[in-house]
Amino acid sequence: MFKPAITGTGVFTPDQVITNDELVEAFNGYADLMNEKNADAIAAGEATPVPHSSSDFIFQASGIEQRYVIDKTGVLDPNIMHPLLPERSDDEVSLMAEMALDACKKALTQAQVSAEDIDLVICAASNLERAYPAVAVEIQEALGAGGFAFDMNVACSSATFGIQAAADMVRAGSVRKAIVVNPEICSAHLEWRDRDCHFIFGDVATATVIEREEDAKGEYFEILSTSCATQFSNNIRNNNGFLRRSRPYGMEDRRDMQFMQNGRKVFKEVLPMVSKHILAQMAENDVKNTDLKRIWLHQANKSMNDFIGKKVLGRTPEPGEQPNILQDYANTSSAGSIIAFSQNSDDLHAGDYGLICSFGAGYSVGSILVRRH
Repeated sequence: MFKPAITGTGVFTPDQVITNDELVEAFNGYADLMNEKNADAIAAGEATPVPHSSSDFIFQASGIEQRYVIDKTGVLDPNIMHPLLPERSDDEVSLMAEMALDACKKALTQAQVSAEDIDLVICAASNLERAYPAVAVEIQEALGAGGFAFDMNVACSSATFGIQAAADMVRAGSVRKAIVVNPEICSAHLEWRDRDCHFIFGDVATATVIEREEDAKGEYFEILSTSCATQFSNNIRNNNGFLRRSRPYGMEDRRDMQFMQNGRKVFKEVLPMVSKHILAQMAENDVKNTDLKRIWLHQANKSMNDFIGKKVLGRTPEPGEQPNILQDYANTSSAGSIIAFSQNSDDLHAGDYGLICSFGAGYSVGSILVRRH
């Protein structure tokens, strides 16, 4: 048996930013168009007017101030309200693979690992660009990696589930070096016309190199324990998929074809599940809350993270103990906890404990207990 370690991470950040003020202006323009179009029905009580959004509402509800996206022109056009991503030919590298390559190269550089030495590529994301061939195999080819590759989807927990799968294979000796990559084009599955969620998501890609501890060339994080759990729920859902074409009538603009959630139920049901999950893992590994120097949580909502941080640490987290990046990136699904880890881990000292945790649709929760070396 070998000890798995995280030796490098990388983050691809799009160059286009949408601020809350920009988003609100576009949404309110859309609301005005819809209310004018349906003025007679609204006056007759047969339709409900679309309410305006506001930057204060967005920040108070989520803690988000901006988000990075692949395309902002379509999102900010009240007549479109979705990104405009040109179709690529089958001979071109896909958009998802292109984003992944950037993050992978950064992670490999930090780990001081050559792409050809990678013998496992896992593409773990909440929405994959196509059903097949696997995006992971395309990334493997473009990267010049060896071994094998496969896709994985556990929604917002995809990254931590992918890390567990890779760590298990490194531990067992079936692979020596792996990379888990999380290209998240969340802007394409968000319903930008819904006031309750139009501000939630952004685009990004992250990558994590996992290899045998004995092969690490620089500072690294030993993976002490991984733990995953799932419990089925419909409270976070996206019904889009290849079966859509088999149900042609009334499917063109159905609301449930994009991101949907019952936020109050999610908050009430997921947070106790996540807190209990983390505390059980810590107890199993004899790690006390006073031992934890850093918690890198899924970046969905600041209030959710504050609740979990307080439950796990037994007190309100000090600044820096539970870093948030969602004010800049918004919710980036599976990539959020990895961004937080990548950007807020260099200052830890040898022997310091930390925990990466993601959670979301499913319900699902995945956590990685690590120690700095």
